[in-house]
Amino acid sequence: MAKMSKKMKKLIEHSKAHLDPDEEILHSVLGAYETEILGNDTVRNGVFLATNKRLVFYAKKLTGYELESFPYENISSFEASKGLMGHALSFFASGNKVKMKWINDGDIEGFLQYVRKRAGKKSESTKTENSNTKSVVDQLKELAELKEQGILTEEEFQQQKQKILNN
Repeated sequence: MAKMSKKMKKLIEHSKAHLDPDEEILHSVLGAYETEILGNDTVRNGVFLATNKRLVFYAKKLTGYELESFPYENISSFEASKGLMGHALSFFASGNKVKMKWINDGDIEGFLQYVRKRAGKKSESTKTENSNTKSVVDQLKELAELKEQGILTEEEFQQQKQKILNN
């Protein structure tokens, strides 16, 4: 089990309010996120969350929070390194370079492996929804063909159709 500080646990708990209802946090790391705000380079301490839908950066601020989202299909390259101060990662998403350094907390290896695997690919939940839709449509077509061929009565067709639609 990866170590997780109280600070990281608290940030993860706060971040859940900003995720989709069906979004699940699979891996997380805590570090310093380098970004540009109003033309100035700045560093924010926060968590990067690898969810089943996207990569999310979340940081708590004095007067609120900072949240940035990176869909996996928009991540074009992903780099990781390790030095004296901890792990570092960087990636390009929609033409922007994103960097996080001083990562020493969380499931670093799991996070890196998962993001590498998902970078440049559509969200798993979108794929699942599309394949489920296709399979329902295919099942209904097959059912209609069985009815047309006289294999199923109208009543049997309606019963089977309801079973498919209710799943």
